Amino acid sequence: MAGRFFDEWQVGDRIEHEIRRTVTETDNLLFSTMTHNPQPLHLDAEAAKASEYGRILVNGTFTFALMVGLSVGETTLGSLVANLGYDELVMPAPVFIGDTLRATSEVVSLRPSRSRPGQGIVTWRHEMLNQRDEVVCRCLRSALLKSRAA
Repeated sequence: MAGRFFDEWQVGDRIEHEIRRTVTETDNLLFSTMTHNPQPLHLDAEAAKASEYGRILVNGTFTFALMVGLSVGETTLGSLVANLGYDELVMPAPVFIGDTLRATSEVVSLRPSRSRPGQGIVTWRHEMLNQRDEVVCRCLRSALLKSRAA
């Protein structure tokens, strides 16, 4: 499903994104090394085993990026001008290798652009949940979108 244009959204619109993703060891390893993150909790099984979690923690920035990525197809695909920012990012529960994650998005505000006629700003609350329905990541994402009417 393609994303929607600014004038096709309403405050309160909510999407349960269909695509789910089981996190693999390779996902965590590649993302951590690609971003030069040497945190032993992400890469060292023995260090992670000695931690309070007792196993490797998935890199939180991977979790965040996956949450946004899972939302794109139904929010901004084909209508995005620019992502403007991410606010109130929290990770209330850890993610482990083997967790299956899913995302939701809800429109919390809309505003026509004052400087760009035919465009507007949509703010979504994105949430990522694991297979136990625990929220593992949440943020507000603001994006500038084209209007269909423009």
